Amino acid sequence: MNIDALYQEIILDHYKKPHGAGLRDPYEAEVHHVNPTCGDEITLRVHLDGDTVADVSYDAEGCSISQASASVLNDLVVGKTVAEGMGLLDTFQTLMQGRGQVEPDEDVLEDGIAFAGVAQFPARVKCALLSWMAWKDATAQAVANESEDGR
Repeated sequence: MNIDALYQEIILDHYKKPHGAGLRDPYEAEVHHVNPTCGDEITLRVHLDGDTVADVSYDAEGCSISQASASVLNDLVVGKTVAEGMGLLDTFQTLMQGRGQVEPDEDVLEDGIAFAGVAQFPARVKCALLSWMAWKDATAQAVANESEDGR
């Protein structure tokens, strides 16, 4: 099996059996993002326990790439600190904006490496980044809400 076929299989697996799908309580912030290019949508909730990402839940509609990316995001950031999650976001974003020229680190991105092939198609990069941008916004709101609450 070649690497592209393996990557496609990983994406399809996350699409068919998404991790973290379904909106759950409790949460500190909820955002709704839309990709105007293709119509993909996601409503995403973030639940923090102190500085740890305790849960990421979402309801998504759209292509297999956007939905699989939300599943991978859930796998990667839940249980990590907010700073570690933001570092993963930066790493994933670098991969996606590398137009297929960035070699992904499987130890860091785990199943996220499957999106290396997607990076070669600029029209699909926004699909892969939709959930990540929603997570970034929701997490920033959750952190701000916790600061205001004095936690």
